[in-house]
Amino acid sequence: MEDDEQPQWVAHVRSDGLHLQWHSLDEHLNKVSALAADFAAEFGAAPWAALAGIWHDLGKYREGFQRYIRQCGDPDAHIEGRVAGPEKTHSAAGALWAQQYLTEVDKRSGPVVARVLAYLIAGHHAGLDNWFGGLHERFNREDTIREKCDALAVAIPEAILKPSAGLPDLNAIRTDQKDNIPGRFALWVRMLFSCLVDADFLDTERFMSQGKAEARSGFMPVDELEKRLAERLTLMAQEVAARGEAGSQVNLKRAEVLRACLAKAELPPGVFSLTVPTGGGKTLSSLAFALRHAVRHGKRRVIYAIPYTSIIEQTAGIFRSIFGDENVIEHHSNVEVDDKQETARSRLACETWDAPLIVTTNVQLLESLFASRTSRCRKLHNLVGSVIVLDEAQLLPVPYLQPVVDVLRLLVKDYGVTLVLCTATQPTLESRNGFDQARQLRGFAAGEIREIVDDVTGLYGALERVRVHLPADLKTPCNWEQLAPQIAGHDAVLAVVGRRADARE
Repeated sequence: MEDDEQPQWVAHVRSDGLHLQWHSLDEHLNKVSALAADFAAEFGAAPWAALAGIWHDLGKYREGFQRYIRQCGDPDAHIEGRVAGPEKTHSAAGALWAQQYLTEVDKRSGPVVARVLAYLIAGHHAGLDNWFGGLHERFNREDTIREKCDALAVAIPEAILKPSAGLPDLNAIRTDQKDNIPGRFALWVRMLFSCLVDADFLDTERFMSQGKAEARSGFMPVDELEKRLAERLTLMAQEVAARGEAGSQVNLKRAEVLRACLAKAELPPGVFSLTVPTGGGKTLSSLAFALRHAVRHGKRRVIYAIPYTSIIEQTAGIFRSIFGDENVIEHHSNVEVDDKQETARSRLACETWDAPLIVTTNVQLLESLFASRTSRCRKLHNLVGSVIVLDEAQLLPVPYLQPVVDVLRLLVKDYGVTLVLCTATQPTLESRNGFDQARQLRGFAAGEIREIVDDVTGLYGALERVRVHLPADLKTPCNWEQLAPQIAGHDAVLAVVGRRADARE
């Protein structure tokens, strides 16, 4: 809307160089509510996200906020905290209204629903906060209460203030007691928060930066990615055969690993391990599993997580050679600071992970799963219904192994994720008697992790590159006089010693 077509209430304002354009607050709340609900429907929580969306900017109805945003014409005026002033805040009013209204609707269930919505609405700018030491104190401040009262003093449309859908079902709440996995409720709240934040960002972007929405689309769908990979693998096999190398031990085993991956991809979703030694074709075989499994079971995307940026750049390069630069989203710290590696579309996809193939780091994935910031959490709901390949799974951070394993189990159990633990040196992540009894680690249930390769021991034997010769007595040290002739008997030797002084000697 132009200057002479101002809506009754304004959510955002932008300038096209000649005129100010106005974004209707009523329209924004309804669009965010619908979009957040669509996102949350993927894990059965659409009514919760719909309420959060319809009330998230309720504080913008305040007369002071409306006066300010109309007078300043600042495109950033809607960003809470960007500009100081008590009339500029708006994220608490909806949370306080949820407490008041839902308690009136149902004194038993209403406060429970309101508590969940309070986390989402009050944090949609600043990020998720604790209840005690955070939201509880904030909601009882005089200025926060005034924010709600000022908003309710306006004739807010009834359909926004009191939606007809009623209370969400409390049975949708994921509680920590189920399966004895801590953090279930926290992850569920964070997933809802992701739905709200992403919906808010996207609808605001649609108004503020028209054309960006189109730039987000156009990726090759998962089934086309699978066909493209199958064609490349067939061509590679033909080239190997043309060189007369198809019968070599290594190539026979690589073909065997690929066949196992394609066969096991048909199995029901869950947790898989792919244990393949170096040189066994692990990278492309694991991707073949992930893409075929995604197609067969309706998974929305494949997320390939790798611990090191050096490996991720190599892997992303391989994937780009198959699918094209435009169909592989590479998201890690090196890309974020190097504009040459980004395009407008890849930069947008990194914000949301809404592309079919994402190559990222463990840091990006795991920090998002435990984050409170809006920018980190925004992408979380796009993990739902995906295939996550954890390459070099043995490098999961040991100090945080318990919460990491817990959250991975929750993604599988609650959010339709298929997890692939891919490595040459598979970590022990199953619960068992005697497994780290001192720390009482909770792992995957016995038998929950299905190995893709049927004969791992045989595969390692066939691809053996190194033979280990142990001394007859491991308790008797070897001195320099004894060791020197052994070292001198070889052209190249790697000797590992305990101190720099030993190395110099």
